[in-house]
Order: sequence, then structure tokens, then C-alpha cells
Amino acid sequence: MKIVVLDGYTENPGDLSWEALEALGDVTVYDRTSYVESDLIAERIGDAGIVVMNKTPISKATIDKCPNIKLIAVLATGYNVIDYNYAKEKGIPVVNVPTYGTQIVGQYALGLLLEICSHYGHHDRTVKEGKWESNADWCYWDYPMIELYGKTAGIIGLGRIGQATARLLNALDMNVIAYDAYESEAGKKLAEYVSLDELFAKSDVIFLHCPLFPETEGIINKENIAKMKDGVILINNSRGQLVVEQDLADALNSGKVYAAGLDVVSTEPIKGDNPLLKAKNCLITPHISWAAQASRQRIMDITASNIRAFLDGEPVNVVNK
Repeated sequence: MKIVVLDGYTENPGDLSWEALEALGDVTVYDRTSYVESDLIAERIGDAGIVVMNKTPISKATIDKCPNIKLIAVLATGYNVIDYNYAKEKGIPVVNVPTYGTQIVGQYALGLLLEICSHYGHHDRTVKEGKWESNADWCYWDYPMIELYGKTAGIIGLGRIGQATARLLNALDMNVIAYDAYESEAGKKLAEYVSLDELFAKSDVIFLHCPLFPETEGIINKENIAKMKDGVILINNSRGQLVVEQDLADALNSGKVYAAGLDVVSTEPIKGDNPLLKAKNCLITPHISWAAQASRQRIMDITASNIRAFLDGEPVNVVNK
């Protein structure tokens, strides 16, 4: 069966191998196709039976133009760029990779917080620029140094990734509280469940680890920011649409929110008019929490397993059953 990979570069910029997929069919890999609706998408799919993609959209129009599609495999967890309901109507399973980066995403969330607390990169640059050598004192710091011991961390979304972050925060002797619509016994061992308003009121640091649903879209907005402590820190490496970006920018510029560490924004790649680009104390990285080679290898392995299971007539990780 023909397999086409529409946007393979971010998954495999050259340090992995496509051999696992090549063992399953005739594979064509494109580094990039389009991240917006385009006739090129259907053109490149052609008569392929299996479409592998990450962020290239697969719309109803594309599905109609490519009647040979039998399977859509996502090189990621999120699948909102696919018209998966229409794919279901056409009998096309959409499969994803539900767990591959739990630990690395938790690690990255903590890394964003630690950078905010100590500004390692900034101080490294100033030392190399000569500031320490010419300093009148034996040391200096250009930002407040923040100790996390004893402070309260609130996690919105205590699923697998939220729990991974909670373990790291517990190791720092922070008080960890959490809000989740579905409480679990595993979660109770790592954090105290509280209401959302209580989490906003008590947290010194807030982590977003919840999925993007209609009820969570824009959960960080001016009304909820007003419920937070003055000087709160926000960490988001989940989904950019969880945040009303102008409201967060206003809160950063006023000092209500001391700092934000973001690996995601509402439109990616980021647009030049995003208000967070000019907001005070806002650290932004380009959606790379997931990008360690080990986690990308897991994506590759699980995607190959997903395709193999489909070819064997027993599809797994189907999101549109």
C-alpha cells in the first residue's frame, strides 16, 4: 500500500529513520506540504492509501479529492487539524500517538519555571559579555532570584503529564494542588484536588496541562486572572488557545502576573502581532517541549505500530471510532 508522509521534517529532521514505515509499504516523504488548506495537500496524497501527517490539515474537501485514503495516522497526540468526524463517515480511521512525551513535557514545564526563577541564560550572556569580570562585587543578579521551596504550585489538568510535573514539584518541596474534572487515585497521591477558583486564589505558580476543549478554551482570561495572587507565574506548554493572549499580556505588563513561560501560542508559527511578543517577563519557545530525540523516536515507533495494526485488521489508538 502507498504511504505518504506530508510533513515529516519536524518529526525527523535527519536524526531518525523512516525504515519502520518503509517496511510496511511504498513510502513517499515530504518535509513540508502546507499548514493551511491547499490544493497541494490532495495533490501529494494522490492515490495513497495511508496518509501520515503532523500539522498538515486534512479537510473534508481533501478527503473527497482522495477517495483511496484508508487510514490517517497522526505523528502527534493532537488531531484537531483533521476533519475526523467526516473521516469517520467515510469509514477512514484516524489514529494518533496518545502517549510518547509524558516525562519530557513535564521536564520542559519545570525548565520554563526554573528559567523564570533564576534567568540562567541571561546571566550566562552577561558573564561572557564581561559584566562579572568588571563587577565591583563578587557576584550580581539582574532579576529577583525566586526560591520555590514551600510555595504553592497549581496544576490545571492532572492527567499523565500533569502527574509527571507534580512529581517534579514534589521533589522541590512545593505544595502541589490541582484541578481536574476527573479526579483519580493516582492524582490524589501527588496533589490535593481543589476547585478551580481555589487553585487560582492559592497558587504562586500555575501550570496548564489540560486538553483543549470548549470548556477550557480561554480559561486564562481577565476574569480568572483577577482571582489569582498578585505576582503569580504562569506556565503553559499544553495548548495556546487555553489563554486569551491579550488578557495575559495586559496582566504581565501591569505586574499582576509576574512572568509567563510559554511553549505554545494560539496561532503557530507565532504571528508578529501577537501581544505576548512585547509583554513584560514573557518567555516564549517555539513548541519544542516534545522534541527530544527519544520522544520523537517513540512517535515513530508507535506510528509504525498503528499502521501495522491497521494492516492486520485490528486498528489501535483510533480517535474517531
